[in-house]
Amino acid sequence: MSDTVTRLNLNGRIFVLVGTAHVSQASIDEVKTVIVAEKPDLVAVEIDAGRFQSLSQPSSWAELDIFKVLREGKGFLLLANLALSSFQRKIGEELAVKPGQEMLAAVQAAQDMGIPYSFIDREVQTTLRRAWGKSSLWGKSKLLGLLLGSVMGDEKVDTTQIENLKNRNELDSVMGELAKELPTVKQVLIDERDQFLATSLFQQTGTTLVAVVGAGHVPGMIRWLEDLSLGTKTPDLAEISVVPSATLVQKLLPWLVPVLLLGLLGAGFFLKGSEVLISGLFAVALSTAIFGAIGALLALAHPVTIVVAFVMAPLAALFHGLVHIAYFTGPTEAWFRRPRVADLETLGQDTTTFKGYYRNRVLRILLVVVLSTVGATLGWYMSLVPLLGALFPST
Repeated sequence: MSDTVTRLNLNGRIFVLVGTAHVSQASIDEVKTVIVAEKPDLVAVEIDAGRFQSLSQPSSWAELDIFKVLREGKGFLLLANLALSSFQRKIGEELAVKPGQEMLAAVQAAQDMGIPYSFIDREVQTTLRRAWGKSSLWGKSKLLGLLLGSVMGDEKVDTTQIENLKNRNELDSVMGELAKELPTVKQVLIDERDQFLATSLFQQTGTTLVAVVGAGHVPGMIRWLEDLSLGTKTPDLAEISVVPSATLVQKLLPWLVPVLLLGLLGAGFFLKGSEVLISGLFAVALSTAIFGAIGALLALAHPVTIVVAFVMAPLAALFHGLVHIAYFTGPTEAWFRRPRVADLETLGQDTTTFKGYYRNRVLRILLVVVLSTVGATLGWYMSLVPLLGALFPST
């Protein structure tokens, strides 16, 4: 049996874990070989139903409603999802293997042999939202940097490097680095999903079960399956299947921006008179307007969108808890540069290049949302400099 295949006999049930690299032709071949040899009662794969649809129906992007995404405030989430998958896709293009093909091969092999199959992974949007929601501000910044690096980087890999990732020593090294740099992300993307995958697999019916999962999940799944078979752990997925509710601090944080601003402006009025109040309001309006417009400009937004960013950024600064500049810049850009069928058809491919984010109208809209928001936020912080200088002069 291959080093990447683990066979567990737990209380008379056989669990065969096939550890794969998601862009490996060798993994595709091995998956087919194991399923044919084992003839299991069930084949389980490390994807959710939504991801299976996107893998098996690449044209499903054509059904994307960008206006609905923006209305629901999911622009950031969609962009993160696309960026997260772009690195695997980029490597897959270099190796002529599309990401996730071993999962499709497992399902196809099961269908050909008349074997039931099951999707045992947690819904990908839940995973992303949990990773984002549980991360600190510093963790979010590092995660964004990692996502941007995966898109902008031009690192080349070969087949040997990919296959080495299935080696236990290499895996331990990679997981150790991830745990050190992004402990919360590692917990959500790896540890929680180890639990979810193992528990979902354990709850399936059948005596012999083959599970096709990323090699990084195999060690954790083994521990969970052994504990579940001994009854030392309760198979409950409810806690890790929901997006954590915002803490009181997280709920109050958006309101700290307008409260702080109004507090400073009020202090300026009572301590220095109406002149400071007027100049403070002007500084906030001008700074947020300029930086919000610059953010839209950096995204190469439509001229009308840039004007909208300039006009609406001050309003977003004053009513930060209720109004966001993205509510205006995203829909405006989408209205004037409506996505074409070609943009939807090449959406996945365009995430792998820097130029693709500007060439593809869907990605451009998401860039406008992100960069105008970042710009307006930076402008708000910059406006504090003259306001604090007027309140607390150094001389």
